[in-house]
Amino acid sequence: MSNKGVLLIFSGPSGSGKDTVLDELVKVDSDVVVSMSVTTRKPRKGEVNGEHYIFVSKEEFEKNIESGKMIEYVQYGENYYGTPKDPIDKWLAEGKTVILRIEVQGADRIRELYPDVISVFLMPPSVRALHKRLAGRGSEDEHSIRCRMEIAMNEMIRASDYDYIIVNDRLEEAVIHTLDVIKRHR
Repeated sequence: MSNKGVLLIFSGPSGSGKDTVLDELVKVDSDVVVSMSVTTRKPRKGEVNGEHYIFVSKEEFEKNIESGKMIEYVQYGENYYGTPKDPIDKWLAEGKTVILRIEVQGADRIRELYPDVISVFLMPPSVRALHKRLAGRGSEDEHSIRCRMEIAMNEMIRASDYDYIIVNDRLEEAVIHTLDVIKRHR
């Protein structure tokens, strides 16, 4: 592996399995680190601040934007999500493979700032499977699920903007395909 790390964008609609695939990746490859996003949304059941996301107030998030501490951010519904800059640059300098779990809008900004970035779009096996996954969470009402499905459809249209598209039909295969992409670019 070279001294310079690899930066990888990892996007996909809500419910595509991004977190599950990334959890498996870090278990099998010690040089992979996943950037932790900062968000203003409330934690879901079982989510821990500093483990799943960094949960902050809207005011604190907006202060980070103004001070240049966020390399990208997006407002998704009523909440902000974004990526802090300092840890990314530190890990890249250490030669790590840094994965940014971000939305398609944030990916556009990252491509501008880091032209060598590699991008992967995680696609659900079908629209029906995606709806089932979102409903299966049990954390949102039908209106929220419909909104997320509409957003997902718009995001999936953008999949062709990515270097790689991986269908998450079987977790093990999605992990293997993502590892192959990482190894190809180290």
